[in-house]
Amino acid sequence: MQNTSNNPVLKDSVFSGTSFQSQTGALTSQMTVQGTMAKTAFLLLAVTLSAAYTWKLAVDDPSRAMPWMLGGAIGGFIVAMVISFKPKLAPSLAVPYALLEGLFLGAISALVAQSVPADSGVGGGIVFQAVMLTFTTALSMLALYAFRIIRVTERLRSIVMAATGAVMLFYLVSFALSFFGVQMTMLHGSGPMSIGISLFVVGLAAFNLLLDFDFIERGARQGAPKAMEWFGAFALMVTLVWLYLEILRLLAKLRGRD
Repeated sequence: MQNTSNNPVLKDSVFSGTSFQSQTGALTSQMTVQGTMAKTAFLLLAVTLSAAYTWKLAVDDPSRAMPWMLGGAIGGFIVAMVISFKPKLAPSLAVPYALLEGLFLGAISALVAQSVPADSGVGGGIVFQAVMLTFTTALSMLALYAFRIIRVTERLRSIVMAATGAVMLFYLVSFALSFFGVQMTMLHGSGPMSIGISLFVVGLAAFNLLLDFDFIERGARQGAPKAMEWFGAFALMVTLVWLYLEILRLLAKLRGRD
């Protein structure tokens, strides 16, 4: 059976497509796990730099940050779709994607922090907590994968893929209903059910990381071209951004109950 990742941008077909066939057997021309992790770190730096800019704007004057936040969200989505359908463009578009995502994340993080009861600093350090929890979760999942404590099997892939599809559909329905003034309190509220849903989604995003790690490792093992490291790094960023936003949402809900 063909292996697939549940991350929508990570599919085995990008490794088998003729546009990404390795032209040489030289090790230096092939994708490596280490190279992908290095490029992921570079993209994280790009996200941080652009996020710092919109964070300051949002703290000083939220209205000035709104155009940057919306532009980053829309632009990041468009670039992500282009990379997803044209993986060979990842070396050129991965950094712009990271910068656009940073513009969105910096502003939305500041706005969320300002909306919750503060006990110290902006939002009582909620953004710092979300960042630390995101990296702690990512490193923990990497360790679980590296030591094969959790093995990525076909059954695990199927379960995560089905659950992720259901969550995305749930979010899409909620977004559509919001245009008609219908708010799904179990998704946006701070009650026990809403918090339970957020915990589930955070866990699901974390398991997506396992599938991403497996995809990247198999790509390196199959001798994918060096340029695919940028695609793998971009794909990891997609999951990390999702994980961070879900953790931030969960912390905001918990803070709202205080």
